[in-house]
Amino acid sequence: MAVTTRENRPRRTHVPSKLMRESLLDKGVMASTETEYELSILPDVNVIAVGGLSLLDRGKAALFQLVEEIVHCRKDHKLIVGVGGGARVRHTFHICLDLGIPLGGLAMVAGAVDEQNTRLLQSLLAKHKGITLNKDHFLDLPLWLEAGMIPIMTGMPPYHYWEPPAGENRVPTHGEDLGMFMVSEVLGARSMIFLKDEDGLYTADPKKDSEAKFIPSIEAGELLQLDFDELIIEPTVVETMLQARHVREIQIINGLKPRLLRRALAGEHVGTIIHAGKRQAGDATDASQSAITSSKLDRSLKSRKQDARTSGRRSNKNGR
Repeated sequence: MAVTTRENRPRRTHVPSKLMRESLLDKGVMASTETEYELSILPDVNVIAVGGLSLLDRGKAALFQLVEEIVHCRKDHKLIVGVGGGARVRHTFHICLDLGIPLGGLAMVAGAVDEQNTRLLQSLLAKHKGITLNKDHFLDLPLWLEAGMIPIMTGMPPYHYWEPPAGENRVPTHGEDLGMFMVSEVLGARSMIFLKDEDGLYTADPKKDSEAKFIPSIEAGELLQLDFDELIIEPTVVETMLQARHVREIQIINGLKPRLLRRALAGEHVGTIIHAGKRQAGDATDASQSAITSSKLDRSLKSRKQDARTSGRRSNKNGR
């Protein structure tokens, strides 16, 4: 019987890896991973997020014409459609909060509610090759898209029980809008379009404030600095855009005007564009437009704050 000794033992093969023996918590090591090149997995796909409360909950009045538009656009574009949870997810949050369910539990049940809307929209698009997409079938996406299918998925990101704590906010901050943005980012998508029930972003909710001003275009960092009380999309989308590598621009359009979708997919500016840093095309024009927008917003906000102070003084005088 052969005896294995140090001398006749097979030599080990070492696979070169600069991270193998390093701490992944070392800032210097992490900085060394920076690269100018990162693969765009599906650069010709367009990701569309359909608002739950703003569109799906309206029923056939909003959905039938939107479904027709999606089918029309699929002839010329590869599409992935995401859905929000709408009123049902808000009611579910209310019950969970009343019961004292932890944040991770809320995130878990929210995803289950979103699945209902996924199946609802898939039923409407079934005869047009609409198909439900879950994370187990992401590798099938290229085949499905080449076959002319319309993948439909829940927008809720799968943090589930691992949803990060959000301080005093007991509702998950990583919602459907962020989930669909992350899908577009990881795929290196051609465009990311949010369909809502307004023409785009305003300085306030136009349903509540008749003096709200429309914002046609704005830089993500500038938008965060304005610190509006309410946004038409989740703030985490805007925050994440600043760190994104592939999707540096999103557009918010009115889904109640469905024909805008084909124009947005064609590259037209038909709603509000939020971009991270300089736009790739027309930088000078966009910089000028951003400066004008910023100036108008500053004046609008100062005016509103002054009105609030004046109103407060009058109330105090009346109280006295």
